[in-house]
Amino acid sequence: MKMKTIEALVEGGKATAGPPLGPQLGPLGVNVQKIIDEINKKTDAFKGLQVPVKIKIDEKTKEFEIEVG
Repeated sequence: MKMKTIEALVEGGKATAGPPLGPQLGPLGVNVQKIIDEINKKTDAFKGLQVPVKIKIDEKTKEFEIEVG
């Protein structure tokens, strides 16, 4: 299982498909909006703050995990 890890700083509850996430996620063939929605759900309590997120994506199955902090 080959995993790709993407790390970024996003505003809590307000991540978008624009930079920095969209350009990194798009070429991987994943459902970008689904990942963005999950990030926003997990970071909603940190509105107004820059929150580090780590997205681990299985390049074969396109399944993903999101870690906050």
